[in-house]
Amino acid sequence: MHRSNLLKRFAVASMAAASIAMATPVQALACTQVYIGPKLTASGDVLYGRAEDYASRHVKIFGVQEATDGKTYTSEESAFNRTVGKTYRYTFVRDAQADWGELAPPYAEAGINEKGVTCSATLTTDFNSKVEAVDPKTKEGLGEYNIADVVLGEAATAREGVEILGDVMDKYGAQDCNQIWVGDANEVWNFQQLSGHQWIAIKISDDVASINPNMGNLQFKVDLADKSVCLHSEGLEETAKKAGTYVTFADGGMDVASSYGETESGAGQNTRYAQGRSYFGNPLTDGTFEVDTSGRVSGVSPEARLLFFTPGRSDYSLYDAQRSLAARGEGTQFNANENSKLYAIGNNRTIESHIFQTRRGMSPDIATIQWEALSRTEFSVYLPSYSALLTEVPGIYDNFETINLSHVGKKESIDSVETALTDADDDTMDYVMMDINTLTYNNRKACAAGVADYLKLVQTQINDQHGIVDEYMRSLPEGERGHFANEAFDVVSTQVFEKMQALRTELRDYVKAGDFSEPFESSDLDGTLSYASKVVPPTITQQPMSASYEQGSGAVALSVAADGRTDSPLSYQWMKSTDGSSWSNVGSSDTYVPQTSTVGETKYKVVVSNAEGLTAESDVVTVTVSKPVVEQPVGTMYRLYNPNSGEHFYTASFDECVQVVSAGWRYEGRGWTAPVKSGTPVYRVYNSNAGDHHYTASKDERDALVVLGWRDEGIGWYSDDAQGEPLLRLYNPNATSGSHHYTTSQGEHDAPVGTMYRLYNPNSGEHFYTASFDECVQVVSAGWRYEGRGWTAPVKSGTPVYRVYNSNAGDHHYTASKDERDALVVLGWRDEGIGWYSDDAQGEPLLRLYNPNATSGSHHYTTSQGEHDALVKLGWRSEGIGWYGVKAG
Repeated sequence: MHRSNLLKRFAVASMAAASIAMATPVQALACTQVYIGPKLTASGDVLYGRAEDYASRHVKIFGVQEATDGKTYTSEESAFNRTVGKTYRYTFVRDAQADWGELAPPYAEAGINEKGVTCSATLTTDFNSKVEAVDPKTKEGLGEYNIADVVLGEAATAREGVEILGDVMDKYGAQDCNQIWVGDANEVWNFQQLSGHQWIAIKISDDVASINPNMGNLQFKVDLADKSVCLHSEGLEETAKKAGTYVTFADGGMDVASSYGETESGAGQNTRYAQGRSYFGNPLTDGTFEVDTSGRVSGVSPEARLLFFTPGRSDYSLYDAQRSLAARGEGTQFNANENSKLYAIGNNRTIESHIFQTRRGMSPDIATIQWEALSRTEFSVYLPSYSALLTEVPGIYDNFETINLSHVGKKESIDSVETALTDADDDTMDYVMMDINTLTYNNRKACAAGVADYLKLVQTQINDQHGIVDEYMRSLPEGERGHFANEAFDVVSTQVFEKMQALRTELRDYVKAGDFSEPFESSDLDGTLSYASKVVPPTITQQPMSASYEQGSGAVALSVAADGRTDSPLSYQWMKSTDGSSWSNVGSSDTYVPQTSTVGETKYKVVVSNAEGLTAESDVVTVTVSKPVVEQPVGTMYRLYNPNSGEHFYTASFDECVQVVSAGWRYEGRGWTAPVKSGTPVYRVYNSNAGDHHYTASKDERDALVVLGWRDEGIGWYSDDAQGEPLLRLYNPNATSGSHHYTTSQGEHDAPVGTMYRLYNPNSGEHFYTASFDECVQVVSAGWRYEGRGWTAPVKSGTPVYRVYNSNAGDHHYTASKDERDALVVLGWRDEGIGWYSDDAQGEPLLRLYNPNATSGSHHYTTSQGEHDALVKLGWRSEGIGWYGVKAG
């Protein structure tokens, strides 16, 4: 951080320019950047970021920069002027506009753009006077004022980001010397502005850590010729040679840092470097550093000045990374809490800190989480945002339109307790954290431990609960993530803001009372956040199941199992409907016993809610209640139905009817009335291979079937010679069982249909649909779960539904579109022909859904609007109507 022009605004008007130039580095060189490679973290995530230091009560604004159709960059620190085309949307942490009195707020500092590219800018460094003499800074050079805007506005990848910076440096030069982090879902680069026109970009290894408190002389080794890990300016080596500062390592490779950096960076930087190395378990060893009479590190030997090093552990947590930017040398000889003359990483001039948490292998929109802590890191908390998706910022954050700087106090560099004890005209997240830091830092002995304990409690709860939030985010389809990103950030920000306001109130009361005989302690140490439960709904882990019962019989309870994913208690509301559209509440536990008093089909579902009111809705299941089998007058023909095979069975025997019902068949009541005797017998034959009965009044047909292996079961009943009520006979050419059907209903006859069987694979999550009973039985024997009738398809129509198979994924797909079928076949799917037909009368729509996260069973089809809506809530994408089944009745 190096605000030369802003410093001038606060300087006395008559102060000489030379005096300002001398004063600037003392105030400016105080940022610290950190990096922990994924091989060194417990989670395997990359963790990197920076603390920005300037003035105790300096305001920062976290916001979103909208995409533009074109932009011109200008700077008040140099004559930099550059126009580009379209720019991306990105988050920023800017200075307040009022600080500069201009239209373009500067210093975007930290953010993630909509492509998932990160930028942390800048860590101010230095260059030696000999290099400066041959390659000085340029008047029109690129500096901290614009760097983050350039990268985030223009780069689609991290590599492109450093290439853009390099191109701009080549053309315009540098306004200052800086180091910048640029990252994406796959890699992180360290870009260094070394001198007026010289630069280098290094791709960071996965097995190193880094801590840098504004030191340009921290050594690193890199193969300058390997463009996969290093990019640099053309004159990198020649410029150092011309300056007479060119230094190499023992192996002959260029030591860039020693060639360009100052020999010594100063006691403030050296001390913070020693604190950081100790924090990461790789302390400076005796003989590699010198200490002055104040206890500060006055010098570090070149071989110990490492930009990248191996830390003492390989299981660093997110919390470890967050607190690294608040380190004060605790437990070492560089403890700033015990020696007030030592400058610390976690100091009272930090104005914001950020950690980028990147999860390799995820899509760029959610791969990196920006953890942002406003004001001083020591007594602040980091809040998470999916910044690549973020489009809205809650009103509790400052913005350029309503910013009120009166609560800064008389001067932002004065850490005024008096100001922190008064209410701000417009309270914001930044002011709350600023006040907590002011009150705690200036009453450290009495307040620091108690405040730190409470903030640790809050931070660990945020970190833990965000893990739950992140799991849910990853389950969402791409189109729903943006809304969820805004919602999650609003909830966590609002909850933490309220807790921090309460903490500040307690601190103010404690400090105003003036009795420090007992150390400060928060009254909310047992408090909890409800961040996750406010944004993450429960998930149903076990669905209720459909069932069939005889009227008046006892029913097994419907049951559901759900995971609240948080400690929030769950409640249940069972609902029923006879038409699938009008629902009434019937029960409020995790089980419900359905009624069997009324014949017919009743649909049931359950809504599971957490304490915050978020819900999950179960599948809709059907409970079918049939008439009890009652012996009818002589001549009554009993009609039964097998829901598994689709076959109808007819018998004149009450005892046989009862026996078949007990075997799982559904009694459908009286089929018709047959004469006790006539001159026209109806023969019954049985196919033991298919498990299928056939009925005929033709002796010739009976004999032909017997020849084919059917078993003659004699006369089933008699036909009425008076030809009273006709029995209409139908044939389903697609069925292998129950291929013939008989009915007295002309309406039933006029809609020749076939049952579609629905099955589910609990291992892959795929649903399978078939018109073939034999295939249904075969699939069930392979471990699939039979879920009953899916819908009824016409035997034939003008609209076939094609079935294709992906042998690599083990997945079937169904479509009425010949073009879609052909396109999948070109991609390697196997054409399995016509599976069934769609109803051209468009009776019952089959709703089609798509799960963008699934690799198998990614499409689902259902006639249930309730099931459709429940899946959409879980992240499935509605794709309209796939085809039509025959409407019931």
